[in-house]
Amino acid sequence: MTGYAVLVLLATFVVLLFNSGMRFSLGLLLVPMADDLQWSRTAVSSMASVFMFITAASLPFTGQLVDRLGAFRVLTAGVLLGGVALVLTSRITEPWHGYLTYGVLFALASAATSITPVGVILTRIFPERAGLANSIAISGMGLGQLIIVSILSAWLVQLGWRSAYVGLGVISVVMLLPLLYWVARAYRVTPAVTQVTKHPAADSTDSYDQQKAAKAKPSIADPVVPETSDSDVPNTELTLKAALKLPQLWLVLVVYAICGFQDFFVATHIVALAIDANVSVAVAGQMLAFMGLAGLGGVLLAGFMSDRWGPVSVTLLCFILRCVLFVATLVSREPWIIITAALLYGSTFWMTAPLTVVFAKQLVGIGLLGAVSGIITMVHHGAGGLGAAFGALGFDQTGDYRSGLVAMLGLSILAALLALRIKRNG
Repeated sequence: MTGYAVLVLLATFVVLLFNSGMRFSLGLLLVPMADDLQWSRTAVSSMASVFMFITAASLPFTGQLVDRLGAFRVLTAGVLLGGVALVLTSRITEPWHGYLTYGVLFALASAATSITPVGVILTRIFPERAGLANSIAISGMGLGQLIIVSILSAWLVQLGWRSAYVGLGVISVVMLLPLLYWVARAYRVTPAVTQVTKHPAADSTDSYDQQKAAKAKPSIADPVVPETSDSDVPNTELTLKAALKLPQLWLVLVVYAICGFQDFFVATHIVALAIDANVSVAVAGQMLAFMGLAGLGGVLLAGFMSDRWGPVSVTLLCFILRCVLFVATLVSREPWIIITAALLYGSTFWMTAPLTVVFAKQLVGIGLLGAVSGIITMVHHGAGGLGAAFGALGFDQTGDYRSGLVAMLGLSILAALLALRIKRNG
C-alpha cells in the first residue's frame, strides 16, 4: 500500500464522515423545525424526500464526472455547494425554500461527496481488498453520525436549528477543503504511475484491451489506478444496456430499494418515534448519534465478511437482524426497547454500502463500475425518499408509526428471501 493510497483512504473517510453527519441532521431537527415553522411532519419530511430523489437521480452522472473530470474536482465542488446549501437552509420560511436549498442544492452536493465517487476510487486503488477498503472509508459515515449529531444535539438546545445549519455548513467547508487540497498536492510528489485514463463507456464498441492501451501521465485530479489483469475484469465488453438485462442485477436493485426505503424511514423518524414513546428530546438525539457508532462496527464487519464469504452473506445477515428489531418495536413501546432496537438497527445502516461496488464488479467488471454502482446507489436513495415520505404520511393519518413498522417487517422478510435467491443463482 503506497503512501498516496493511505492519504486517499484517509480523505475519503473524512469526506464521508461529514456527508453522513450533515445528511442525518434532518432527522434530529425534524421536530424543532416543524414546531418552529408550524409545518406538518409531512412538510418537513418532504424536504428529505426531495433530497433523496435528486441525490438518486444525480448519482450515475456523478460517477461519470469522476471518471471524466477527476475525483478531487468533483469532491471539492460538492463540499463548496454543500456548505452554501446548508447556510441557505437556515433561512427558509416556506416549504418550497427547503425543497430548493436542502432538497435540490444539498442533494447535488451530497451526491458529489457520496459513496459512489468514493467507491469507484477505492475499488480501483485497492482491487484485491475492495470490500475492506470501502468499509473503512464508509465507517466514517457511522462516526460522522455519532460526532456531528451529538454536537448538533447540544447545539440545538442552546442556539436552535437555524444556527445549527449555519455552523454545520461553515465548519464542513473549513475542514474539508484544506484536506482535499493536501491530498491533491501530495499527488504532485508521488512517482508517476501508469493508469487507465479511459474506461469502457456504456455505448462504447471498443474492447477493454483497446481502452487499456490508451495511457497518459496522471493528472492531479485523478486517483492512482493499479494495473489490472484481464482475469480481474470480467464482462469488460458488456454495455450498460446489456447489463440492465441481467436478472441478478435486478435482484440486487430490488434488495437495495428495500434497504433504502427502510433506512430513510428510520433515519427520518426514529427520533420522533422515540419522543412519542416518552424518550426525552436530548436522549433521543443522542440515540440517533450513537446509532452511527453502531453503524461503524456493522460496516467494518460487512467488509470483513464480504471479502471472505461474498456480499450475499452480509446482505442476508442485515435483513434477518432487521426482522428481529422491527418485531421488537411492534411488541413493545417501552422507551428502553425503542432505544435498544434503534441502536442495533444502526449497526445495519451501512452494511450494504460497501457491497455496492462489490456487487457491481462481480456483475459487470471494472469497465462499467462507476455507472452500475451509481445506478444501484440511485435506486437505494430514490427508495429512501419514498421511505421518509411514507413514514410521515402514515403518522399524519393515524397519529402513530405502527403501520409503518409493520410494512418495514414485511419488507425485511422479502429482502432476506431475495438475498437467498441471489446466492442460489450467483
